[in-house]
Amino acid sequence: MSLFEVEHLTRVYATGRRRVLALDDVSLTVERGQRLGIVGESGSGKSTLIRLMASLDKPTSGTVRFDGRVVSGVPERDLGFLRASVQLVLQDPRSSLNPRMRVGSIVAEPLRSPLIRRERRQVDQRARVREVLDAVGLPADSADRYPHEFSGGQRQRIAIARALAPSPEVLIADEAVSALDVSVRAQVLNLLMGLVDDLGLTLLFVSHDLAVVRHVCPDAVVMQAGRIVESGPTQRLFSAPEHPYTARLVAAIPAFRSRS
Repeated sequence: MSLFEVEHLTRVYATGRRRVLALDDVSLTVERGQRLGIVGESGSGKSTLIRLMASLDKPTSGTVRFDGRVVSGVPERDLGFLRASVQLVLQDPRSSLNPRMRVGSIVAEPLRSPLIRRERRQVDQRARVREVLDAVGLPADSADRYPHEFSGGQRQRIAIARALAPSPEVLIADEAVSALDVSVRAQVLNLLMGLVDDLGLTLLFVSHDLAVVRHVCPDAVVMQAGRIVESGPTQRLFSAPEHPYTARLVAAIPAFRSRS
């Protein structure tokens, strides 16, 4: 059984008389332990798709199943199993980390959620915070400091530590390195890949950058205008893209342009 099963997912946003088709009849499966890239330019539907998969929004039509259980349209009170199992790392840690909270409280935040506590055995929160801070390469005394005392790359490590705190099965990284300086981007990517491998996690890696996805994910889907236009092994998407949009994404990568 696939870990995620997405069937004919559609999402329409309506503002007054204006309707925006953000997701158009999307179907895909994600296997346990898979590292899947979701690629496309801004407005292609990537973030809408992962929000629906994480049940942070409700589809207009279609179904999302996680581990065989329907999660689309399910009341929040019944989603403890999903909240414990699926965690997100977002694009900008400056906006996703509360500047008024110390890092230890931020990292422990998921462990205080009643939904997650119902699904996970009780843990020593301080010990777990130390454990995940160590896993992302930050010293234990980071717990007593505030987010503004850290660099952008370190703040993203804090966000990753928070996502790891409840021992999830799935990490969803939504443009998780796009706001970082080039000098630290590779460090955070390598950290993320190492953690996914060491902990046996499933990774959904959302990016507009096909070159980054190639580095992280063996498989990818390419989205345009709310639809999946191509999918398959990432290496094949690079070497022999079948859809014109995928070919344009590949051609836009500087290293590929310089070869032509």
